[in-house]
Amino acid sequence: MVEPRTYQGQPATAHWDVVLPDEKATGRLAMDLAAMLQPGDLVLLSGDLGAGKSTLARALLRELAEDPELEVPSPTFTLMQGYDLPRHRVVHADFYRLGDALELDELGWDEQTDGAIALVEWPERAGAALQVPDRLEVRMALVPDAPPTLRRVRLLGHGRLAGALQRMRAIRSLIDQSGFGPAQRRHLQGDASTRSYERLTGGKRDAVLMNAPRRPDGPPVRGGRPYSAIAHLAEDVKPFVAMARALKARGFSAPALYAADLDAGLLIIEDLGDEGVVAGTPPSPLTERYELAADVLAALHGLDLPATLTVAPEIEHRLPAYDIEALLIEVELMLDWYLPHLGTRPPSDAARGEFRRLWSAALAPSVAQRPVWVLRDYHSPNLMWLPERDGLARLGLLDFQDAVMGPPAYDLASLAQDARVDVSEELELTLLGRYVKARRHGDPGFDMRGFAASYAVMAAQRATKILGIFARLDRRDGKPGYLRHLPRIWSYLQRDLAFTDLAALKDWYDSYVPAPEGSAWPRPVPPPAGVPAAAPRGDETALAEANATAKSDISAGHPSESSSAPTRS
Repeated sequence: MVEPRTYQGQPATAHWDVVLPDEKATGRLAMDLAAMLQPGDLVLLSGDLGAGKSTLARALLRELAEDPELEVPSPTFTLMQGYDLPRHRVVHADFYRLGDALELDELGWDEQTDGAIALVEWPERAGAALQVPDRLEVRMALVPDAPPTLRRVRLLGHGRLAGALQRMRAIRSLIDQSGFGPAQRRHLQGDASTRSYERLTGGKRDAVLMNAPRRPDGPPVRGGRPYSAIAHLAEDVKPFVAMARALKARGFSAPALYAADLDAGLLIIEDLGDEGVVAGTPPSPLTERYELAADVLAALHGLDLPATLTVAPEIEHRLPAYDIEALLIEVELMLDWYLPHLGTRPPSDAARGEFRRLWSAALAPSVAQRPVWVLRDYHSPNLMWLPERDGLARLGLLDFQDAVMGPPAYDLASLAQDARVDVSEELELTLLGRYVKARRHGDPGFDMRGFAASYAVMAAQRATKILGIFARLDRRDGKPGYLRHLPRIWSYLQRDLAFTDLAALKDWYDSYVPAPEGSAWPRPVPPPAGVPAAAPRGDETALAEANATAKSDISAGHPSESSSAPTRS
């Protein structure tokens, strides 16, 4: 299928020959194309009169709009028609009446199609003007002596769309071979990663298509290794499959696996629905559901959890250790992305070295604890509510492909300091106390003091990391929507740094890290030499005192540890 030339490590061209027996098959091809196309893509529809170009273009526009009733007038006389759709801008052109390519400038072609998906019928009338490096040619033809509804189509991808066409073919093959061929494909809002998701409906059962191409290595950042390797991020779908099967085998509601192409990074998994653990606008935690999420963690962490899991016969996955190196490279995201986002001068090499030293010392006790499965993104977007199930199974679990063996406190901090939802300190302490009570019920020797100290450290580590990640999503990936969460994460970080165990780190943050714009709890700028610092604000002092009391209450069930329980200063 693929010609031998390459383009940026991908095939330069790829083709796929398809037979469309009827209009229903044309609609299915349009559905597959709609899932593949991205802003900036150019689709050239060629063929004789009556070959089906307009039929395919209309079907494709309706799929892109996710509206089967969308009116799609022919652009034969206007030459171009634009559509501002929820996810994309689309330009539909018909150049049958185009005199020559010079008329494209008069039409404002470049301006109209900038950042849009462009569908062009009769592209040959524009000559070489549309022969851009990244394009998809769709050549349609009638078949002599065949039923009048039958068409032959050759899809020819160039540049980026060569690799995209190959992936589109692999997806269609998996859907058909697994019995989901009749299903409708509908885009699902994804996360901050490169993965994408679609809901498959109308087949033998509802399901979700997970499209997770193998993660390419980024540039080396330390010791010749990329960030993803140091932070132990999954490179393919095998870790997801291993963890999903391991969780289900222990009675937890991870998605069932219906079909897989492990090499291509494609999975068809159980659809756990749309009902989550938050409600309202803006969303706020549903206490009962957050409490169950804490119970799930306590039950999971009380088990004997192996580091090596089965993916498939003769294929195993070993969960990496959430080691100091990984935890440090994550907190350094704040230095590399959050501080530049605020226009702050980066700390000197000496200050950066001190940052790493302080974090290494703070993290060491947590890393030394008996490790558990750390799902790593255990928060509201990845927790589903399944009221038809019983007990712990009412909580559906998603997005655990980056799981590691690490400190038990990490996932509880991820839940109780949800980066996308305001979790009150009262609820946070309720969840922490509930978790500790459940762990002590299963293991009277559970170290509450050690866990509470680890919780403060892991919560601060996660908040620091996310400040960097959300700033990076804005600057590097063009996703500014994540910036609205920065004040919340900053507030969580202040809760965490208030613990006396983290006093040295708190001093470092006071010196180098400013608050994000809009924060209700700003970090004061250090005063000039010789000028005394301002006294703490009254609300900060009161909150710290309340936190110290609440933390002591958590340890009240074990008086011998109460005096040494970590407090907030």
